[in-house]
Amino acid sequence: MTTTDQLPESTSADSATPPAPATPASRSALAVGDDGVARCSWSASDAEYRRYHDEEWGTPQHDPRALYEKLCLEGFQAGLSWITVLRRRPAFREVFHGFDLARVAAMTEDDVQRLLGDERIIRHRGKIEATISNAKAVLDLDVPLDVLMWGFAPTGTRERPRAWDDVLAVTPESTALSKELRRRGFRFVGPTTMYALMQATGMVDDHFEGCFRASR
Repeated sequence: MTTTDQLPESTSADSATPPAPATPASRSALAVGDDGVARCSWSASDAEYRRYHDEEWGTPQHDPRALYEKLCLEGFQAGLSWITVLRRRPAFREVFHGFDLARVAAMTEDDVQRLLGDERIIRHRGKIEATISNAKAVLDLDVPLDVLMWGFAPTGTRERPRAWDDVLAVTPESTALSKELRRRGFRFVGPTTMYALMQATGMVDDHFEGCFRASR
């Protein structure tokens, strides 16, 4: 993949998961698969999307390594579609040592140059460098990463989305999380990206009303 995602770090163009349907005709909130199961419609267009929706998206995640991985991958998504990242996740895991914090933090400019030539990943210097610097930022934390992130999860109950217009892109909580992470030296952690992270890791549950995951 060529470096097409040359967005400045402060951009607000980082679209949140789930991806909106491409055309008005496909804007139904739900889609029933060939297995007869109703799912959020964004998962219907691709088998990997469907697996991700069924097994991962919206499932509470507290493992620090997994949270760091999701943080980095959401940053790589900025300005792109999430499926672009999902299809490259095996390569991302390979080149970033399984997102092992100590090993990523030890990566050097030579590693950055090597990754900029690796067509299997998203070749964006700023995002590659942020992955490395964010590993260092996690290691420098005075609290566990999961404790820090989940401290910004919304409390109480809220109405589950029923239509695409109900899906939020940014919230006060994601804005506050973004601000705190930036204060601690993290990069590519804008409010929209952080809301996508909250959705992906179960800090919020945005499965549409009627989706089989919404009953869990």
